[in-house]
Amino acid sequence: MLWDHNSITIDGGTDLSTSENIAARYQAAEWHTEACDGHDPADIARAIAAALADPRPSLVACKTIIGKGSPGKQGTHAVHGAALGAEEVAAARGALGWTAPAFEIPADILADWRSLGAKGASAHAEWAKRLASDSRGKEFLAQMAGDLPPLKGWDGYRESLVEGMPKLATRKSSENALGVLTAAVPAMIGGSADLTGSNNTKTASTLPFSAADYSGRYVYYGIREFGMAAAMNGMALHGGVIPYGGTFLVFSDYCRNAIRLSAIQNARVVYVLTHDSIGLGEDGPTHQPIEHVASLRAIPNLWVMRPADAMETAECWELALRRKDGPTVLALSRQNLPALRDDADENLSLRGAYRLISCEAELKVVLLATGSEVQLACQIAEMLEGEDIGADVISMPCWELFDMQDADYRDSLIPDDVLVVSIEAGATMGWHKYTGRGGLTIGIDTFGASAPDTVLFPHFGFSAEAIIPQIKAKLSA
Repeated sequence: MLWDHNSITIDGGTDLSTSENIAARYQAAEWHTEACDGHDPADIARAIAAALADPRPSLVACKTIIGKGSPGKQGTHAVHGAALGAEEVAAARGALGWTAPAFEIPADILADWRSLGAKGASAHAEWAKRLASDSRGKEFLAQMAGDLPPLKGWDGYRESLVEGMPKLATRKSSENALGVLTAAVPAMIGGSADLTGSNNTKTASTLPFSAADYSGRYVYYGIREFGMAAAMNGMALHGGVIPYGGTFLVFSDYCRNAIRLSAIQNARVVYVLTHDSIGLGEDGPTHQPIEHVASLRAIPNLWVMRPADAMETAECWELALRRKDGPTVLALSRQNLPALRDDADENLSLRGAYRLISCEAELKVVLLATGSEVQLACQIAEMLEGEDIGADVISMPCWELFDMQDADYRDSLIPDDVLVVSIEAGATMGWHKYTGRGGLTIGIDTFGASAPDTVLFPHFGFSAEAIIPQIKAKLSA
C-alpha cells in the first residue's frame, strides 16, 4: 500500500505525518511501515524494496508537497481546484527544467518507457508459460475472469425451501443461502462492519482472515462501513474474488460514496444490508431506515433487491453472484417472514417482478409490494377477492431488473386500466412511476418510532384494515 500525504491526523489528533507515529500506529497491528521522500524515485524504490522484503502487509508513507514545482503555488490549495494559468505554467517549466513542447514526449523518455514495456512483455510471457503448465491454470484464469464454478448443492437447497416452506427472517435465509454458496464458490470473501452476529454473513466455509492466516475468507472490518465498502471495491477491481459485506441498512449512509463508486466502476460487490425497515423495532428512529431504499435506488447501475421470503432471497443471491458488471444491495428483514413460494422451477426474481397471485374475479386492483410487505399484499388480495374485487399481487424484489424488461412484460403485470397500489415500509418516493397519479402509494414518509414491530406496522398503517378502505375509496371515486 502506498500512502502519499502531507499531514493526516487520526484518533483525536495523532499526527501521521511522521514516520515514527506511522510506525507506532501500524507496527502494533503487525504491519510493516516505511517512510520516504515521495519526490525522490531512488528513495521510493528503497522503501518499496524494503516492503517487499518483509512478509507482513506493508504501508509506504511518501512525504510530498502538493503542487511541487509550481514556484508561486506549491504547498497551497491554489494548485488543487483550478488551472495554474499560463504565467505559472511557464514558471513551473523553468523550475523543473522542462523544455519539451506541450504534449510532446521527449525521445529519451519514450525510449525508456518502451524498454520497460518490452521487459514487462517478456516477464508476462514467462508467467503465461508457467501458468499453462500448471494443472490449476484453467481454474485460476476462470476465477480471475469472474466465472462462477458449478453451484454444487444449489438446486437441492432451493428444493429444500419448497419442501420446508420455512418462516424465517430474510437475513437468516441469506445466511442459509450463503452456507451453500460459499462452499461452492471459493472466490467469495465475506465480512461485516462489526455486526456479524446480526448480519448473518459468516459461514462454515469462511474462516477469519488474519495476520496469522491469510487464507481466511472472512474479514472482521470493525465499525468502519466506508472502509469495508472501499476495501471490497478494491478486491472486486483486482479480480479473482467476489466480496460481500454486511451492515444495517440504515448505516449504508456511512458508505454511500463507496457504494456509488462500486456502481461507477462496475465493481462486482454485494452489500448485505439487514434490518431493512421499522421491523427493526425497539432500537427506534435512529436505526430504522425510511429513505434508504429509495436513495439507493437512485444510484445508477446499482441493483437494489428486497426479497419477500427464503426463496426470493436465494434467487436474489444467485442473481447478485452471476452479475459481473456492477454492485448489488440485498435489503433483508430482521423479523420472520412466511414462505410465499412453493416452486423452484425457475428464478422468478430474474425479471425484477412477477405475478405471485392472479385474481379470480374481474381484475380491478394490482398490488405491488416488496420484502416484508408482500405477505400483507397477499392478505389484502384474499380479502378483496372475498368481496368480488379482483386483485393481483406483484412481488417486485428489484426495480432495476423490472425496468430492463420489454414493454409487453411490464404492461402485462401493470396494465393501464386498473388501480395500482404500492405497499412498502419506506419512503414512497419513486413509486409513482408505477402507480401513476391516480394510484395509491402506501409507505412511510416520516421517521419511525420505538416499539415492537408488531405494534409499529399497524401504527404506520400497514394492515389490511387500514389499506382496504383506501382501495375501496379510490375504486368508487
